[in-house]
Amino acid sequence: ALGTLSLVVTLLFSCPLSQNLNRSTNVVYQAHHVSRSKRGQVVGTRGGFRGCTIWLTGLSGAGKTTISFALEEFLVSHAIPCYSLDGDNIRHGLNKNLGFSATDREENIRRIAEVARLFADAGLVCITSFISPFTKDRNEARKIHASAGLPFFEVFIHAPLEVCESRDVKGLYKKARAGEIKGFTGIDSDYERPEAPELLLKTGELSVNECLEHVLEMLREQNIVPGEIMEDANELFVPENFVDHAVANASTLPTISITKVTRLSAAHFGLIYQSASISGGAINMSVPIVLPVSTETKQELEGCAAVALEYGGPRVAILRNPEFYEHRKEERCARQWGTTCPQHPYIKMVMEGGDWLVGGDLELLEPIKWNDGLDQYRFTPRELKQKFKDMKAGPKIQTRCLSVS
Repeated sequence: ALGTLSLVVTLLFSCPLSQNLNRSTNVVYQAHHVSRSKRGQVVGTRGGFRGCTIWLTGLSGAGKTTISFALEEFLVSHAIPCYSLDGDNIRHGLNKNLGFSATDREENIRRIAEVARLFADAGLVCITSFISPFTKDRNEARKIHASAGLPFFEVFIHAPLEVCESRDVKGLYKKARAGEIKGFTGIDSDYERPEAPELLLKTGELSVNECLEHVLEMLREQNIVPGEIMEDANELFVPENFVDHAVANASTLPTISITKVTRLSAAHFGLIYQSASISGGAINMSVPIVLPVSTETKQELEGCAAVALEYGGPRVAILRNPEFYEHRKEERCARQWGTTCPQHPYIKMVMEGGDWLVGGDLELLEPIKWNDGLDQYRFTPRELKQKFKDMKAGPKIQTRCLSVS
C-alpha cells in the first residue's frame, strides 16, 4: 500500500514546476467509502486510528533526520504504523525537479504537506524532517491538515548554529561559508524560528533517547500512542521504606518452601487477538509467575490472604491473593517443548512436581541467590533498562524475559 501511495504522488508531481502550478479545473473531490475509524482497525496490530503528522523543523545538522528515523523505528517496533519523509530523500524522487529558490522551496513544502496528509489520512503516524525555514510555509502545512481534520504537531529541533556547523556531516556549511552554496539557511538565508511549536527539543542539550521521550509523551497526551509504551519497568521488590514492615508481616504467615528444583517459573503465554470492533488489536497476555504445590499444601493454604515464600530458611517473598490452578503437566510440556518425553530432564521435573500451581501478587523482600555462577547476570527490570542506557542501546532492545530471582 505504501509503495502504491508513493508511486501515485510521484506521478502527480513529476511534471515541470511551471506546469504543476497551473490550477486544475473541472475536478470534483471524491469521498472515500472507508471511514478513518474503519481503516484504523486494520492498520497495525494495536487498532484505533492514529493518523497524524509530526513536522520536524530546524537548521541543517540540528538532528531532524536522526530523531525522525529513531522515532519511526521505535513506533514500528511497538506495532504503530509509521513512515518518515526525509528532506534529502524526497528531493531524490518526488521533488527532484525543484531547486532552492524561494518559489521552489515553497512548492517543496506544499507537496510534502499534501503527501504527509495522505499518509496521515491512511492511518499512519507521518514524520517529516525538513528545514522548512519559513513560517508562512509551515503554517500552510498546518492548514492543509486542519482542513482535513488531521492532527499536526510542529516540533522545533533547535541547536545553535555553531553546534550545527560543528556537526556538518554533509560538509554543507563549509561549502556555504566558502560561497560554493548560495541561499543556504542559517548562513545567507534566514531561518524563521517557530513562535509556538507543540514541542521544542534542544538537541545541543538532550540525547536522542531524551528527545524521543519528549515526543512520545506529547503523542501520549494527545492519545496518538497508548500509555503503556511509556511505562517504566515495574519491580517486584518491596520499597526500601516498607521492607521492615513486610519482613515482620512475612514472619506471621504460613509458608511455601522454594528449592532449586521448584523455583518460580513463568507459565506459557501468547497473544490475545481482540475483535475488530475493539480498538486494541493484538495484546500480550500477562505472564503468570507460578509455583507447583501438592494437593495437601493447596488444602492448607486455601482461604489465606497471603503466604510467605522461604528459600533455605529465610522468608524471601510474600505471595498475596494466592490463586490455585490445575497443573496440566502434559499440556504445559507439549506447549513449551513440543514433547512430553519423560526422559527430558526438565519434563521429568515438571511431571514430578505438584498437581497444582499457585500464583498471585508477588512482593520480593530481597534478591534470591541461587549460587549457580549466574547470579551476577540476573538483573531486575530497572537494572536491565539502565544497562541498556549505559550501552547506548536506545529503543532497539526490548525486555522479553524477566527473572524474578
